[in-house]
Amino acid sequence: MQTNFDLIVFDWDGTLMDSAAAIVHAIQAASRDLGLPEPPEQRARHVIGLGLSDALQLAVPDLPETAYPEMVERYRHHYLSRDHELVLFAGVEALLQELAARGYRLAVATGKSRLGLDRALDHSGLRAYFHALRCADQCHSKPHPQMLEELMDELGAEPGRTLMIGDTTHDLQMARNAGTGGVGVSYGAHALEDLLALDPLACVHSVEALQQWLQENA
Repeated sequence: MQTNFDLIVFDWDGTLMDSAAAIVHAIQAASRDLGLPEPPEQRARHVIGLGLSDALQLAVPDLPETAYPEMVERYRHHYLSRDHELVLFAGVEALLQELAARGYRLAVATGKSRLGLDRALDHSGLRAYFHALRCADQCHSKPHPQMLEELMDELGAEPGRTLMIGDTTHDLQMARNAGTGGVGVSYGAHALEDLLALDPLACVHSVEALQQWLQENA
């Protein structure tokens, strides 16, 4: 079967798992714990996908550098207290099953820590679908291309045969920086118009629509 891509890389939060609201809540709650102004939802949503330190720096600009460890601890406390409640978007496992059956190499590039991704993979039961993983504590944070560059090197894929799928501008900018294709999903953290501004190959509005696009174009 003729294909356009060998390697398909997924972001995690807001792309495969419905976790954007929980991340926003944890950022806001951690800010309150430290007596800092609670960031508005839009600002907190914008930093989803970045490494945690970069995300908190942008979401809570009044945070003193000396308070970063405590902020990280409070964020993790609030997020982990409810991460067992998080669920995959409808249709995600069926999509991954189909892609695996068609022979694609699959990977994850995420702003989560490796410990956080391991928890999510074990909770969701999706670990077996992925050939390689890259996290923000292993590489430069998005939109730096290191995650994609390392995944392509590990799995023997060329940029022109690699596709990045994500719900944020950080994902799509990383794809551009690495020279790969990019597809945005509008059901996650960032607004449709912001995703479209980065000229992705497509921007889809549901997992079902993503599956159809991949059937026709991947």
